[in-house]
Amino acid sequence: MSDPVLDQLNTLGADFELVPCDLQLADTAAFCEAYGYSPEISANAIVVTGKADPPAYAICLVLAHTRLDVNKVVRKRLGTKKASFASADETIELTGMQIGGVTPFGTTSALPLLIDSRVMECDQVIVGGGSRDRKLLVPPATLALHPTAEVVDGLAKEPQP
Repeated sequence: MSDPVLDQLNTLGADFELVPCDLQLADTAAFCEAYGYSPEISANAIVVTGKADPPAYAICLVLAHTRLDVNKVVRKRLGTKKASFASADETIELTGMQIGGVTPFGTTSALPLLIDSRVMECDQVIVGGGSRDRKLLVPPATLALHPTAEVVDGLAKEPQP
């Protein structure tokens, strides 16, 4: 049976390692704690909806210890007056993946991929693997191979102390 995530990664000639995980531990904080990965190298793929007619969408990739700047940077990139996180149902509809397993690769819709520049400074990054039972450990260069990837300075903010 075909796997769209692995198919796209292999087509791109991407460097990646599959990391299996327990379904109950797929959410970032639980995954990092259980498997010993730091939030500083864990990246969340977040689907964002720009409120327009028709709506605009993007996948944003930010490190887990930062906060996505939806109201300024993402909204401006989408060219909309308002933007918000996509619902769980919208995320499944647009990507074919459940929250906790979302990855930019193998999505069911061709969405723009906005990558916070801090992600690209890591040696390796752990991201969703397309389902809640696996993650992908990749060098940032793999993320840059995505056909719609764009690295954006300030896409995410550092957390407030």
